[in-house]
Amino acid sequence: MVSIVLILALDGVSDGAVGITLDVLGAAERIDALGLLPGRRRGRALEARVVSLDGRDVRTMSGRKLTVDGKATLRGRSRDDILVVPGLGLDIPSEIDAALESDEVARALDFIRRAVALGLTVAASCSATYLLAAAGVLDGGTATTTWWLASDFTRRFPAVDVQVDSMVVTHRRVVTAGSAFAHADLMLTVLARARGPSMARLVSRFLVVDDRPSQARYMIATHLRADDAAVRRAERYVREHIGDAVSVEELARAAGTSGRTLARRLQKHLGTTPLRFIQRLRVERAVHLLETTVESVDAVASRVGYSDAAAFRRILRRETGRSPREFR
Repeated sequence: MVSIVLILALDGVSDGAVGITLDVLGAAERIDALGLLPGRRRGRALEARVVSLDGRDVRTMSGRKLTVDGKATLRGRSRDDILVVPGLGLDIPSEIDAALESDEVARALDFIRRAVALGLTVAASCSATYLLAAAGVLDGGTATTTWWLASDFTRRFPAVDVQVDSMVVTHRRVVTAGSAFAHADLMLTVLARARGPSMARLVSRFLVVDDRPSQARYMIATHLRADDAAVRRAERYVREHIGDAVSVEELARAAGTSGRTLARRLQKHLGTTPLRFIQRLRVERAVHLLETTVESVDAVASRVGYSDAAAFRRILRRETGRSPREFR
């Protein structure tokens, strides 16, 4: 038995995301053919089909022509099948505004809704997560998206619980992933659901894809600024007092709000808590110092507000996935 993986290619589709999808599925197919997966085969074989809404070839993000296998249709499809929506190379909110107003995206949203109604597993990464949210299939659920668009995503779709730190989030039969090459993590998650964790692990080894559960190590705090005056005031205060022991209460006063209000706004716009907000800004400064100076780790820790270098190392590892030495 075979499950069909529909790869929905819209104009401007990410070249890399399409390629990654085909590479992951192709690797699984070769592993099956060579009999490399120990034990009894689990799940159905996966057959990839690159489709467009009208069956015509599309232009990718790089301007290249992408030949498709046919028109997107749900005829004959069932909950054993999968719909993958690769990212569209949309990097800023104004580009997303234009895309969401296009006729092509309107038709894509309808197709996504019908796929979910049929019970297909639906997966999207990067800016394509906006399509799932706009289609309403993430309402009341959890999701992730490309990290520098998290505040914009949260503003647009308040009914979605955005877990921006996560590389991949699964909610029922909908799977979302973060930026660009998080599409590899997305497809390995889809593969694990369809063919089992052993197959996903073997494919990840063949393709040399490390386990990356979090986007936190890739985030740059300056790109997480929200369109909220209180949050901006809080950010400015932390940066101006980066070496001081700033409390949550002190930060709230500097932002001109109560502690509860600041916590609510940070959660709404950035998906984080006041304490984690302070820590991220400190870590951002620390990374810069580690990369551009020869100061000791203890000195860097002190300059960004940590008297305990061991605690600093733990927080740096948690936020970036790397040790101080790895930044040098």
